Amino acid sequence: MKPSLEVKIHNLVLKNPVMTASGTFGYGPEFEDFFDPSTLGGIFVKGTTGKLRQGNPYPRMAETPMGMLNAVGLQNKGVDGFINDIYPRIKHYHTNLIVNVSGSTIEEYIEVAEKINSLDHVPAIELNISCPNVKEGGMAFGTSCPSAAAVTRAVREVYQKTLIVKLSPNVTSIAEIAQAVEGEGADAVSVINTLLGMAINAETRRPVLSTVTGGLSGPAIKPVALRMVWQTANAIKIPVIGLGGIMTASDAIEFILAGATAVQVGTANFIDPAVCPKIIEGIEDYLIRHGIDNIKSLISGLNIN
Repeated sequence: MKPSLEVKIHNLVLKNPVMTASGTFGYGPEFEDFFDPSTLGGIFVKGTTGKLRQGNPYPRMAETPMGMLNAVGLQNKGVDGFINDIYPRIKHYHTNLIVNVSGSTIEEYIEVAEKINSLDHVPAIELNISCPNVKEGGMAFGTSCPSAAAVTRAVREVYQKTLIVKLSPNVTSIAEIAQAVEGEGADAVSVINTLLGMAINAETRRPVLSTVTGGLSGPAIKPVALRMVWQTANAIKIPVIGLGGIMTASDAIEFILAGATAVQVGTANFIDPAVCPKIIEGIEDYLIRHGIDNIKSLISGLNIN
C-alpha cells in the first residue's frame, strides 16, 4: 500500500505537499510539455497586481554561484488580464490554483483580492507583503509588524477564502511578523520570500542588475529558509509553507521536518522543468524506505534532543 502524501492547508486539500513558487512556473501551461500540472499539490501563479505592469528594465536577472538574483518587478497583465485571458486556460487543472497578490498600496491589495475572490476555481490567494509601500516611502509592507498586520487585516475583510501571507526574510524577527499576520486572520504563511542581494561587474564597475539590488533565491538561501521555517512553525498555530532553495526530495523533507506542512519549489524549475514530479516521487520513496505510511507524521518531526 502506498503511503499517503495528502496534507491540508486550512481548507485546501493537497494531494501531495509539493507546489510551485510564484514567478517561477508562469501560470502552468508553460510546463505542460514536461508534465501534467494537475499532478502537483498546488500552483502559485505569477504575481498579480491591480494594473498591467511591464516590470523593471533589463538586465533584471543574474546568475550567482549557488542560485540567482532577480529584479523582474512583478511584470504581469494585471488582475483583469488574468481573469479574462489566463484564468479560462488554467481553471480546468485538478489542483489548487493560488494567485499571488501584490500591490503598492493597501487599496491595490484590496482591489485585486476582491476580484480574485469571485473566481470559483481559485480557492486561495498568497499575499506578497514584500512589495514596497509607496505611501510609506517605499518600505516593504512585510518588514514591520504594524504594516504587515494592516495589509493582512484589510484583505481579510474582503477575501472569504484561504488567505496565505508570504513573509519577507529581510526582517529582524520573522516569528513576530508571522504572529502579527496570524492575529489579523491569515490562514497560513509562506516562508520565505527572496533575500535582498546584489551583484557587481568588476570590469565595468557597474551593478549587474538595472535596479542595483534584487531578490536572491536558490540553494544559497536554503539554510536561512530552514531556520526561519523552524522559528515560524514554533511561534504560530497556523500552517507554514516552506520554500527557499528546494532542489530535491531530501530538501523538501528537511523543510517538513522543520515544521512546514507543504513546500514550494522555485528556482529549481528553471534548471529542470520536470523537477516537481521528481520531488514528489522522491518523497514517496523516502516514506516507503522509512516505513512511514502518512507524511503528516513528519511535520515538525525534527529530533533536537
